[in-house]
Amino acid sequence: MTSTKDFALNDLKFDKDGLITAIAQDWLDGSILMLAWMNKESLKKTIETNEVHYWSRSRSELWRKGATSGNTQLLKEIRFDCDSDSLIISIEQNGEGACHTGERSCFFNQITKTSEGLKKEKNSLPLSNECSELFKTLYERSLCPKENSYTNQLLTKGSNTILKKMGEETAEFVMACMKNDKNEISNEAADIIYHLQVALLHRGVDWRDVLEVLESRRK
Repeated sequence: MTSTKDFALNDLKFDKDGLITAIAQDWLDGSILMLAWMNKESLKKTIETNEVHYWSRSRSELWRKGATSGNTQLLKEIRFDCDSDSLIISIEQNGEGACHTGERSCFFNQITKTSEGLKKEKNSLPLSNECSELFKTLYERSLCPKENSYTNQLLTKGSNTILKKMGEETAEFVMACMKNDKNEISNEAADIIYHLQVALLHRGVDWRDVLEVLESRRK
């Protein structure tokens, strides 16, 4: 349940240099895009304009994200943690991405544990919720088909097969609900989501389009 009370920027705990950590997060799929710093001036500017502004520690100046690159950030929501010393900035990222390298997220370096020790790998896909991760995988499979891939088999056979499977999985979900088997219900629901996303992909509809509709309805 949501509760409200009066708030002022002075309620936040800025460090000795007058700064607070700000993490930019995609407003739809929750991807962590970048980490930067804000002071009261940049935070106030962000709230007033709905365009995200940060404080550059290297240049000691206020900067509007994307002022030169065009990769601007539109403010959706601001949250702060229980200690009031860090921020989550929910944003709509415009342009190519949040990172100055051109990547969507600054966090594209992944630490992988192998039998030989730790390795650094590049992973350009930022972590997000499981449904968004699934759609990314399906999209990659459509671009780079793999032998014996069930996804590629469905996409190759086309609408009739995909829609038939949607009907079958929906009926199985209904039956699982009637039996009130929570484990079976969860599994059948997962099957529906998978086949739904295959159908969306086949028709050229992005999962983010669906998320945008859900977000608009939530309001």
